[in-house]
Amino acid sequence: METRDAMDIDFVRNQFPAFAEPSLQGQAFFENAGGSYTCRQVIDRLMRFYTQHKVQPYAPYAASEAAGAEMDEARNRLGALLGVRAQDVSFGPSTTQNTYVLAQAFRQFLQPGEKIIVTNQDHEANSGPWRRLAEAGIEVVEWQIDPATGHLDPNALEPLLDESVRLVCFPHCSNVVGEINPVTEITALAHAAGAFVCVDGVSYAPHGLPNLGELGPDIYLFSAYKTYGPHQGIMVINPALAEILPNQGHYFNGDVPYKRFTPAGPDHAQVAACAGMADYFEALADHHGASDLRGAAVGTFVHDLMREREITLLQPLLDAVKDRNDLRLLGPSVAQERAPTVTLALGRSAEPVARQLSEHGIMAGASDFYAVRALSAMGVDPAQGVLRLSFTHYTSESEVTGLIEALDRIL
Repeated sequence: METRDAMDIDFVRNQFPAFAEPSLQGQAFFENAGGSYTCRQVIDRLMRFYTQHKVQPYAPYAASEAAGAEMDEARNRLGALLGVRAQDVSFGPSTTQNTYVLAQAFRQFLQPGEKIIVTNQDHEANSGPWRRLAEAGIEVVEWQIDPATGHLDPNALEPLLDESVRLVCFPHCSNVVGEINPVTEITALAHAAGAFVCVDGVSYAPHGLPNLGELGPDIYLFSAYKTYGPHQGIMVINPALAEILPNQGHYFNGDVPYKRFTPAGPDHAQVAACAGMADYFEALADHHGASDLRGAAVGTFVHDLMREREITLLQPLLDAVKDRNDLRLLGPSVAQERAPTVTLALGRSAEPVARQLSEHGIMAGASDFYAVRALSAMGVDPAQGVLRLSFTHYTSESEVTGLIEALDRIL
């Protein structure tokens, strides 16, 4: 197939059973930041696992060997897409849970008086577990956002970095501000100061998996269920860091990298189904003329394909809301600078507005979205919540147009 200039949206939507589901017809989904639709490749793998080999994996009989092979396949193929070794990819029940386990490892690793840096731009999952290390005598330093824009300025990080800082935690992009942070630049600053880096990629990964080998953080976390997959948290840990952090798994699993920070038994079926995410990304690449690519090159191609489409869809929505005097757009008004997660502070309770949108066929969220610190820092009342309108590459032009028209009618 010849390379296309733009994404084939009909092909894309055909990969998601939700778009053919009768009960969802006439409803446009704009709460993707809370959890995306699941691609059929993941659903097919999940169904196959449960029906053909839902047994304890890695035992010496056929069904068990098949189960283990599918779990290994998920780790191998996602690692390849992310540009890292398969053994450095770990699965857990959620990103929040994964972060909590990592924080316990750092609790044992760090000494009283040493510092970690967190931000007030984060979802609480990449803030709360780290802040609790203050109970162990670790000093927690907050890298603060600009209260007017929500921007996280790397220049404001530099004065916070000293020889006592051992870890810097920040989001690839915020789940309410939406601005894409310069991970490589920030990581370089932290590394130059002798600190490790933990990046929450939950709000970025659905818009294109990054090449972590090139991006450079020591820890990167994201959620499969927001990235077209099952309800799993995925984390990648640099092997040099993983080796020096205390093992959090069973003592006899301490020499297996992907088991060191997953103390509970994994959900076998959901881990195996994560290979369907790789199936989907590869199908996108093949269909759009890149069938010769492999591994991280597939990830990069699909990342760029997704971002190009999202930017095209996003700018008209930003233009429709950025200059209104009856609401406040949080984050940049330029599509290239942000993910398609558009948060509006209305100066009143957002939940009734989301309910009104639902009457116009728009599924949107209204909440504080576990970003209480970010909203408070920007002068937004978390109790009122914000209206969040989030989409991905599979959203259609007509759905965005319908959203803009619905906003005009009810605001």
